[in-house]
Amino acid sequence: MYAIVEVGAKQYSVKKDDILAVNKQYIKDGESIVLDKVMLVSDEKTVEVGQPYVKGAKVEAVVLKQTKGEKTTAYKYRRRKGSSDWKKGHRPQLTELKIKSIALGL
Repeated sequence: MYAIVEVGAKQYSVKKDDILAVNKQYIKDGESIVLDKVMLVSDEKTVEVGQPYVKGAKVEAVVLKQTKGEKTTAYKYRRRKGSSDWKKGHRPQLTELKIKSIALGL
């Protein structure tokens, strides 16, 4: 069984016991979260597609920890004399979730 959920304006395909890193959610470590923006749910026999969300479907997850992602660097250089170069870095704040269960919408 798998589902496609929306968390923080991004979509993720999840299965039971998956660990995924999503944009920071303001929830303490070890607490449960219910993801109710389920866009698709599939088991072995049926596939339910929502418009935009499947009614009654939910995915339960547990927050493992708050982390930082890998650093991304942007660098720009122009060869002209009036422009200089610049460099900026960024490490996104992430929340790691472990999927506990997926419930179909009935």
